[in-house]
Parts: sequence; C-alpha cells; structure tokens
Amino acid sequence: MNTVPPEEARETSGATTGLVLAFVRAEAGEAAVAEVLRRSGVPFSAGELSSAAHWSSYDTRIRLFAAATELLGDPRAMFRIGCGAVTHGVNPAVILLIRAMGSPRQVYRQLPRAVAKFSTTSTMEVLEAGATTATIRFTLHPGYVHSRLDCDYARGLITMIPTIFGCAPAEVRHDACESDGHPACLYHVTWERRRRFRRDHRSVVPELDALREQLRVLQSAATDLVSSGDVDSALERIVARAAEAVLAPGHVLAAHDPAGGPPLVHSAGLPEAVVAGLVDVLLSGGDPGPNVVAVDVVSARRTHGRLASVYRPGDGPLGHERQMLAAYAGHAAGALDLLLALGSARQEASRAGALLTLAHELAQTEDAAAVCRGVAGALPRIVGCDSGAMLLWEPGSGSLVPAAAAGSPGTRHDTLMATTLQAEDTPELVGMLTDREPRFLDPATASPGLGQLLTALGVARAVAVPVLSGRTFLGVATAGWAADRVTPRLDGDVLARLRGVGDQASTALQKARLLETVRHQATHDALTGLPNRVLFLDRLGSALAAAGPGQHVAVLFCDLDRFKAVNDSYGHAAGDELLRQVSARLRAAVRPGDTVGRLSGDEFAVILPGLAHPEDADRVVARVHGCFDETFRLDGAQVAVGTSVGVAVHSGEWGRADALLRDADAAMYRVKHAGRTRAEDAEG
Repeated sequence: MNTVPPEEARETSGATTGLVLAFVRAEAGEAAVAEVLRRSGVPFSAGELSSAAHWSSYDTRIRLFAAATELLGDPRAMFRIGCGAVTHGVNPAVILLIRAMGSPRQVYRQLPRAVAKFSTTSTMEVLEAGATTATIRFTLHPGYVHSRLDCDYARGLITMIPTIFGCAPAEVRHDACESDGHPACLYHVTWERRRRFRRDHRSVVPELDALREQLRVLQSAATDLVSSGDVDSALERIVARAAEAVLAPGHVLAAHDPAGGPPLVHSAGLPEAVVAGLVDVLLSGGDPGPNVVAVDVVSARRTHGRLASVYRPGDGPLGHERQMLAAYAGHAAGALDLLLALGSARQEASRAGALLTLAHELAQTEDAAAVCRGVAGALPRIVGCDSGAMLLWEPGSGSLVPAAAAGSPGTRHDTLMATTLQAEDTPELVGMLTDREPRFLDPATASPGLGQLLTALGVARAVAVPVLSGRTFLGVATAGWAADRVTPRLDGDVLARLRGVGDQASTALQKARLLETVRHQATHDALTGLPNRVLFLDRLGSALAAAGPGQHVAVLFCDLDRFKAVNDSYGHAAGDELLRQVSARLRAAVRPGDTVGRLSGDEFAVILPGLAHPEDADRVVARVHGCFDETFRLDGAQVAVGTSVGVAVHSGEWGRADALLRDADAAMYRVKHAGRTRAEDAEG
C-alpha cells in the first residue's frame, strides 16, 4: 500500500501547490522553482508537489506561498497565481467540474463542496448567492495560524470563476480578514450577468481546452498502464492516475490476485485501517457508504476488482467525477488483461524453457541418482509447485524409496529422504501399482501414514504421477504445495506438466539403467558377477594410492586345482557351476572391504587393503583354503576341488597394480609347482 509519511498531514491538494510552482516557473524559470523549494524547506520535490494526486500539509502550503512571494518580490503574487489558475495548468477536471454547474451563481453556491476537494483545514459557507452577487464566509479550523497569503490566493480564484463562462472577472471585496483579528474572512463577490443567448466563442474556450487536456491525460494513462512491467506496478499507476482525475482526499484499488492469493491492494491518502475495512466490502460488491464512489474494474474477459474515491463525511462527487473514475477503471481493466496475458505467456515460456533445459540435462545424465536430482529440482520451475520429489520403486522389498527432493527446507527434506513407503501400508501406492493412474493427495483424506508424512512436510495438497516404462512401474514423481499457498487446479495444466516431466524421467531412467548395465558388463564377469581384470586392476590401483606409510596391501592369486578334470568328466556346464560356487565361497571368506575378482578361466584374485602387518594376509589365505575343505555338488555328484594361492604384499603408497598382480601370479605358480613336486616325490 502507498502511504504518506505520518509527519506530513494530507491537508492541501497538489492542484494548489502545483499552481504555485507552475506560476514561479513561468515568471522566473526552473532555477527559481528550485530556489523556492530551498527557501521553503518543504520535504517534497517539485514533481511530487505538482502532482494532483499528491497531498501535503497546511504548513507546507503556507511556506510555499511565502517563499514564492519573497522570491518574485511581488506582494500580490498569490492573488495573481489565483487569478491565473485557468491559464497556468489547473487540473482539467476542475474546469469541467465548474462548467458543468452551468453559471457563476451555481458555482458560488457549490463552492464550499468544491473547496473541500483542495483543502481540509477550513470551512467555507455561502451566506448569500444572487444572480450577480454572493457573500462567502471562510473560517480556518482551530489550531492553524491564518495567513493573508492564503486569502490573497482564494480571492484570485474566486475572481476568475466567471471567466470560465466567458464573463469578465468578478469583483471581490475583502473587508474582514482573520489575519486582522476577525473571527472569519468575508468575501463580497459581484459579477456581470451572462446574456442568455450570447454567442461568444470565448465562453467555450476553457471547456474545450480542458476537454482536450483530459483526453490527452486519458490517452497517456492508457499508454502508461500498458507499459507497466507487472500487475503490481499497474495497480499503483491506476491509483495515481485516478487521484489526478478525481479530486478526492483518498483513493483505493482492490483487485483479485490472478494467482489466487490475497487481494492486491493499492491506496493513496487513506490510513491502513480504513483501507483494510474497505477491501472486503469492495471485492464482495457491497455498498462502501455514502462518502465513497466505487466503480468496477471489469473487462469483457474478467472482473478484476473495484476502484474507489473516498470523500470526507458529508462530501461526495461533483459533476462527472464518477464517469471519469469509470473511464480510468476501464483503462485499468484493459491494461490488467494485457499484463495478465503477457505474464501468463512469460510464465509458460519460462516453464517450456525449463522443460527443454531438463531434457538437455537428462540427455547428458548417465546415472539414475543424477536423473532423480535433476527431475526433482526442475519440478518447482516447470509445475509451479513449492516442492518436488522423485521416489524409485524397489520390487524386491515392495517399497518406494525417496531418491531426490527439492524445495523442502532442512529438517523436512531429511524427514522425506529418511522415509520408505511400504506398499502394504500405503493404499495409494497399491492403487497406483494397480491402475497406473495419478493420485491427488491431502493430509485430511490420505491414509494415516501418508497423511502424517504430508503434515510433517508442510504439504497441504500434492499430486503423484507414476513413472512408467510401458507398463513397468519405475517410481513416482510428486509435486506439493504448502499450506499457506493457494493451490491451482491439479487436474488441469499442472497434471499435464507433471506427466510430461514423468515421461522425461522414465526415458532418462531407462537410459541410465541401460548404461549402468553396459558399464557393469564391461567391468564384471558375466558368469560370476565378480569384477573382471579391468575393474580389479582399477580397484587395486586405488587401494595402493590410498595406502599410507606403514600400511600394506596384499594380493592373493588363486588357481583351481583339477578344474580341467571337472570339465572333462562332467562337462562345461558343471565347470561353470563350479566357478559360481567358488566365487560365492570366496566372497564369504574375505573381509567386508576386500575385493574378489575373476581374472580368467579358473583364476581368481583377492585384494586385501589396509593390512597392519604383511603376515596378516596369511589368516585370509587360510580362510581361502578353508573354502575348499568341503566338496562341491556338481551334476548330482560330490566333487573335491582344491586351489593354489600365491601372495604378494606391497608396503607404502603408490605401488603399481599390474606389478603386484604379476608377483602374486608368480607366487601362485611357485606354490603350485611345489605341490606337484611333493606329489611326485610321494609317488616315487
């Protein structure tokens, strides 16, 4: 809301202060205006004081009057300013308002109401108004110090009223002034009678000029509103323009938020408490009271809200002010239509750009975790939600496991990532697995466990879309809205955008899993699933690089005994089964941080990192030998198979993986050869 600083009361219209500055500018130039502002010490710029929408205090008005009179060196300056008001930029609304009254007599009768539009510090009364004469009493309210300059200005304005109707200026006799100790100022006004059928083009010149100026202002307002960069700026300009056209102490514009949030409110000249009380009445279409003129801000497309001018109690609009307010409301509605359409177009363009960016990012993503992070991070931008998440389906455990989340602050993010949704406990998940359709969720209607989770996450409403590959269920993409946000319709564009993101996620996840399979196949043995020679050497190099001073890395090289005999006796299928059983026994025998790999044929190897002493490898060697104590069941028969194990140990860091593996291989052959020699000696 626009509010005036509390130290500057709203007592004088900018129509008055603007006339003073315009006169000084015409008489002495722009530098003189700056000097008047300096001398007066007022807290406003020339632009602010020249705006009809701006109001300032009585003290500011008198200080400007005094500074202008002093600078111009003319004691009659304020009278001249009042007299020259028509030719020095008075608001065209004032000219049209006066013309609409029909005659000088009617104007003088209505003068008290008109004066109230320019000042709130005095009371004017018409004691007598005849065909060509009037007596007016002007009383300053208690608490204000009267200034004769104010009287001079008022006399000038009163003098010029008949000229608007093509008559000569009035004669104004000012016999009693408050500055001389009188209780009130009295003005005796005399003017010439206007001939009924007089045809004088001079009588319509002021009205024509005012109409032209008002048309220009309206056209300028339309351009100004359309050029507003956003809805909020447009609303602010609407209030400012209306305040220039309709001379009321206060204005308020209340509009519905296009996003469904709280009303958009802008005001001028009104305390916040008064504005707050008006907003509900205006937006509900109610009657705001006798001192408020309200018009609809409505276009052919939609009703945006209402624009209102607020008068002091007992006052109201004069002449065509309601029509002028309606004209500005019409401009406002058209401008808001355009701005909302542009905003919607920009939003859709932004979302389309975000969707394209996501597609580009996913095309370059090669693992499922990165896919999920990218999708979750893009959901708020593409869908317009507060938070987004990706959960992956694990068929083995029958559960949904969070893979990534975005938009949830600290502890809520941690809560979500630590939660696993079991199908048996989540009816919504079972339904989605059955029909593959989206689910619309809120804490009040969700199943107990899911409702508690939504509440813990601060989510008032959510939509979950299955991520599918054909009919295969891969996971779920979710979008959530916080409790303090107005949620859009979830079954329209929101659902369509979320489904689009889900389709991209499905494609990216399939590609990531395919690449993961290819990478696994490239680095693992297809028969046993153990790391192959390439991956084994890579891990061995990493273990050597990570070994610090005093640490040891050992490699065990294992070669099966009698493997060829098994193939020859039982067939290659039995040989393959033997290799699978051996790999399982070796993995069970080593430590959790060790690596078992199949290098080729019947050759296996083990990496033992982080050994405190070289001889620590012997204990693992013993467990490896123990793997072969029991026979293997192959093709219904119990088959005994042994192994020869060679050991190589490296101390320190930055050893060569291939050299250490060759040393272990050589040690294995020495062990195997020694075993054969012992067997031959025993036979001999």
